[in-house]
Formats: sequence, structure tokens, C-alpha cells
Amino acid sequence: MGAPKGQKLSGLQKQVLSLYRGFLRAARAKPSEDRCQIESIVSAEFRRNSKQVDRKNFLYIEYLLRRGKKQLDQLKSPDTMGLSSFNVSSAQKQNS
Repeated sequence: MGAPKGQKLSGLQKQVLSLYRGFLRAARAKPSEDRCQIESIVSAEFRRNSKQVDRKNFLYIEYLLRRGKKQLDQLKSPDTMGLSSFNVSSAQKQNS
């Protein structure tokens, strides 16, 4: 997702980085045992999407940004203690 030196980031790239930083900031407000789990889930999810999602699929990237913002708002809630990750592809394989 990073741009080479000298190139400016696109608007979508800036939004994705901002969302990622927002998750890391929200994780800092949680207890330390939950913080590590949140950070690892967020990192893995962003890394997985950066490899699997086509960079020109703007509609899907915008969808992921909207979904991520909703998840971030939930994480910022004082009642939320952590995140969970659900891998759809492995769940579909188990049901087959």
C-alpha cells in the first residue's frame, strides 16, 4: 500500500492509512491484554486485504473503508473490550 518516495498518496490510500492509525489509537485505550489481540487482528486484516484486494477495485475498497469505520466506532465504545476476526472462506469450506 505504500507509495515509493516522491509519489503522493491517493485519497483512498490516505483514508486507509488514517483508518489503520485510528484502530491503533483506539487499541491504546483498551487494557493491555486486549490491546495486543486488537493490534494483531487489525494488522493481519489490513495486510490480508492489501494482498487480496485489487488496487483498482475502488468500489470494494470504499466498502471496506465504510465497514472499517463502523468497526472503529464500535471499538471506540467504552463497552467494547476487543475485536474478533471471522474468515469467511474457511467457514465456507467447513460447511461443504
